[in-house]
Amino acid sequence: MVVHLFHAKGELRDFLENEKHLIKSEIENYGKKLLNVNEEELVRYLINKYKKDPPVLKEKEKYICHDQECDIDISNDPLRKISDRSRPFHIKGVLITIAIPFDGDPNLFYYKPSEYTYNPPEGEVIGQEVRLTYKTAEYDKEALEKSITNDINCILKYLKWVHKDIMHYNESLKPFIRKVIRNRKEKLQKDMELVTSLGIPIKKREGMPKTYAVPEIRRKPRISKPQPTEKALSPEPALDIHEYDNILNIIRSMALVIEKSPSAFSTMKEEDLRNHFLVQLNAQYEGMATGETFNYEGKTDILIKYKGKNVFIAECKFWDGEKSLLSAIDQLLNYTCWRDTKTAILLFCKRKNFSEILNKIPDVVKSHPCCKNGFEIKGETEFRFLFHHRDDPDRELILTVMAYHVPTIKK
Repeated sequence: MVVHLFHAKGELRDFLENEKHLIKSEIENYGKKLLNVNEEELVRYLINKYKKDPPVLKEKEKYICHDQECDIDISNDPLRKISDRSRPFHIKGVLITIAIPFDGDPNLFYYKPSEYTYNPPEGEVIGQEVRLTYKTAEYDKEALEKSITNDINCILKYLKWVHKDIMHYNESLKPFIRKVIRNRKEKLQKDMELVTSLGIPIKKREGMPKTYAVPEIRRKPRISKPQPTEKALSPEPALDIHEYDNILNIIRSMALVIEKSPSAFSTMKEEDLRNHFLVQLNAQYEGMATGETFNYEGKTDILIKYKGKNVFIAECKFWDGEKSLLSAIDQLLNYTCWRDTKTAILLFCKRKNFSEILNKIPDVVKSHPCCKNGFEIKGETEFRFLFHHRDDPDRELILTVMAYHVPTIKK
């Protein structure tokens, strides 16, 4: 059906705003399962689903898809001599339909962009083609070609305006989706914290998460009462991201002491340095931090447990080239079981070209087959990465690489 293109269904702005409401509804429909969804993969999925491809007209590929003889009413033509204009007066003419292929979303031909005219083109969108229809009883080739050219140019002008609006919308999707996800997660977590803080048993429901976050565990951990299960088992504790950062801050403070006092630490081996970190960690975590502790497939350098459950795992290593860092990651992953999600590597360097080594770290870590997309710089010498468990690509863990310079003191 021939309609006014770019006006038929309303404002493009309203259409795109409604798409964002759909995104928000889809995120909310995850319910509490959202807390266990891979955020990066969800963002990529939603962007791919809701981003728009503005149409690109292939005017050089236009062709005549239909032509036939037709009746044309000329009763309103003032140049025609007609005795009675009160009723239709038909003459034989020709109907020609021009088809112009395009790439992109055909739905965008129906919405008015932020810039527009009051004389939009008329046409019909069928599949991936725009079709323009012309009726004429005059055999004026130049006039017909001019009409076709003017209509195509008008469509191209509108598509330029549509493209501008769509590019702005597409660029806004990623920050919008992240904000909605994080706000939703914060709300769900606050709901869970409120419910568990009441200390009242909750009837078990299908699909409820089986982990809870260990609250801030400075001095003595305060653990909210977990949900009771059918077998009265305690759910697995998972370290809250804020508490994870607190542990790393303790490690960071001790590492800065080492950097500022090279004469006291330059001759120490990995296990000696590790013991200094354990002393600081146990000062706040009441003996829960242990070293050289068996976990999964080996002994890990630093392990923090709560009620026999792991909440933090770290390895101490000296830089000995790129392979040594990848080997340390392999070693750390060997020590992490499916439930371990917060890890770190303390990387000490005795070499002089420390800045050069820092520049290498992100690319080296990202080359590991278990590393997922992207990383976050947490400081001049710290990098945070998202990994997946070596035996389960859907199970994520956080790895923070903390690099420190421990120069060798010449006697």
